[in-house]
Amino acid sequence: MLNWANQFSTFCFLDNHHYQLAGHSIECVLAAGVVDSIALPAADALHHLQPFLQKQRRWLFGHLAYDLKNEIEHLQSAHGDSIQFPDLFFFQPETIIWLHEKSMRIESIVKDAETIFLEIMRGVDPINVPVTGCNVNNRINRDEYVSIVGELKSHILRGDCYEINFCQEFFSENVTLEPLSLYKNLSVASPNPFSGFYRVNDKYLLCASPERFLKKQKNKILSQPIKGTSSREKDQRQDEESRINLRKSPKERSENVMIVDLVRNDLSKICVEGSVQAEELFGIYSFPQVHQMISTVSGTLRPSLRFSDIIRATFPMGSMTGAPKKRVLELIEKYEKTKRGIFSGALGYIDPNGDFDFNVVIRSIMYNASLKYLSFQTGSGITFYSDPEKEWEECMLKAHAIKKVLQVD
Repeated sequence: MLNWANQFSTFCFLDNHHYQLAGHSIECVLAAGVVDSIALPAADALHHLQPFLQKQRRWLFGHLAYDLKNEIEHLQSAHGDSIQFPDLFFFQPETIIWLHEKSMRIESIVKDAETIFLEIMRGVDPINVPVTGCNVNNRINRDEYVSIVGELKSHILRGDCYEINFCQEFFSENVTLEPLSLYKNLSVASPNPFSGFYRVNDKYLLCASPERFLKKQKNKILSQPIKGTSSREKDQRQDEESRINLRKSPKERSENVMIVDLVRNDLSKICVEGSVQAEELFGIYSFPQVHQMISTVSGTLRPSLRFSDIIRATFPMGSMTGAPKKRVLELIEKYEKTKRGIFSGALGYIDPNGDFDFNVVIRSIMYNASLKYLSFQTGSGITFYSDPEKEWEECMLKAHAIKKVLQVD
């Protein structure tokens, strides 16, 4: 199916790799080709998006990039961005394919389903092309990172904020790769419940995200923030100890509950009074490289809210910012060295009924094929109790999985 999709300049593939977290309904879906699309910079993007959404009842796939924060919170960004995804992009696909355990459903406005099915089945797997010219560099070195975390802790002590998600970029220039081959390798190494393979012309996102940003189903809204990480261990006893220590960690639990409170506050802006609740608090879920602490927050939406209203109240997601949100957005801009772009944004779909599901773009490789520029970012939540060295190690742990896929030491 992906081999077939690779002929299109724009497509979006979403796969939950058989994970059954709360709220999952679509196992695997591919949208390819463009009937209609909208690409906008952060200024009045959400304002201009709404008429596009209201044209007709249809499926739309696409993304919200992190710098929509500038529009929502009236901020600015001055850092460079070498990947260059639009701040907002959605497209109506020519063809949508749903893949289930024992069936495939194809809807297309350009070809009949049988023709597409035969094209897919006749396709030949491309050769697994190795990545060449990839020499990964840190945008921030260890000493500088430790120093910045120290400054962030000073901001917390002064009362500017009480948690901040601080990220750093890893990048490589003059890289040649075949994105589909690399995505297949990433999926084998790190299958996750909110994975995606996404192309917009010469820009690619290879995503192995474990986190949901926001799902709407009828009048219910659901968010599942992740805060709290521990490593997987080869020894079963040590791995279980790592899992138990994560569950018991006062630092990780306090970090998680801070974000849960922020999400509850965001959802309260758009939900019926008294309906917002934490359905699960401090849930521990295991993924190939890490154990994660995940909480589930839900609420009942007020009537007549538009998609743009919901996004204005909740974006960027609290797990990738911190609290209070506007102040930490300013501090992130001050201390990080590159634009996040699509990283820590959201990828997903809006269905013909106006329901939607979006992930958090983390654990991802971004690639601009024209510039031959490869980038990925990792981060962690900084609180007053954070140990800068351990936060550095957490970032390196998250980066290790991607470096392994890139076959870079």
